[in-house]
Amino acid sequence: MKKSIWITSILLFGLFQSCEEKAEKVEEAPTESFRNEVAATEVRVASAERKSFDYLINATGKLEAASEVMAVIEQAGYLLDLPIREGQTVTKGQVIAKLDDTEAKLRLEKANIALRNALAEYESMKLGFGSVFDSNDEERKAIIDEQLKAKSGVFLSELEVREAELALTRCEVKAPISGKIADLKFREGSLVSASSELCEILGNNGLVLRVKVLESDIALISENQQADIYPVTNTQNAMKGRVIGINPRVDENGLVQVSIALASANTLLPGMNARAIIRAPQSNSLVVPKDAVVYRSGRAVVFTIENKESKWNYVEVGKDNGEEVEILEGIEAGSTVITTNNLQLAHQAPVQIVED
Repeated sequence: MKKSIWITSILLFGLFQSCEEKAEKVEEAPTESFRNEVAATEVRVASAERKSFDYLINATGKLEAASEVMAVIEQAGYLLDLPIREGQTVTKGQVIAKLDDTEAKLRLEKANIALRNALAEYESMKLGFGSVFDSNDEERKAIIDEQLKAKSGVFLSELEVREAELALTRCEVKAPISGKIADLKFREGSLVSASSELCEILGNNGLVLRVKVLESDIALISENQQADIYPVTNTQNAMKGRVIGINPRVDENGLVQVSIALASANTLLPGMNARAIIRAPQSNSLVVPKDAVVYRSGRAVVFTIENKESKWNYVEVGKDNGEEVEILEGIEAGSTVITTNNLQLAHQAPVQIVED
């Protein structure tokens, strides 16, 4: 009995050893054979190039007239005539409102009468200095003449006449610039006070888009730099503009105001919202297509190709213009980078390049 147990144990041990050897043989199968069995991922590729790179600065703001001037009623009175309406085009110097000028005319007439009286008094006083005015002493004649005009009230009367004439001209409100009427505040017959705002005139010399730009980007912007403008009424077609001013002050939010003049703005109105894309060329930058950059655990990765396999490269990215990304570190110029099917790609995975 003991002998049969002993023989059985030897057979079981031999069988166990045989299975273990087969397992070891399976484990020792080269990984290359498994890699060959996995189908290669089809990918499209591009080249990492060192070239000029347009960094795009996006900002939004409101359109304003290049010149906006308030037409002010300088004198109190009743508005007898208001021959304008909102949206109407006026020219510089055109009369856009008239006040009741009855009182102003009376004041001017009174001032003219006072001047005539003063001149009569002046001529009467000159008779007492006949010998002086008949002499050749021009200097003395000028001194006496000035003294007589002052004593007779000629100087003061002349000043009062000019004041009355000015008051009469202020009964008419004239357009300070050429443009369109906006925000008309009164109607005919209204009683207005001095310095009242009648309306705003939006100049005909184009529109300006004022946008806020991050202070970190302001060093990349300069005057006359080109920009593309996309108004809310037409977000597909860009209008051309150029930078005409940069505010030298940074606001409390870390933003800087930039003014952009539009080359043409026939269909736009002041107050409209618009988006600006300012192009800031960067020279000698290493760039790849944006699709070549993927993110793994919050870090930027670019896959390159070596020996028909993908290679995982951590990279440091710079500026992004929506189509290309600047690479600061991680790959070399001329590297072949993968731009498709790279979201789930693994390191050293077999790949096959597909031509467009």
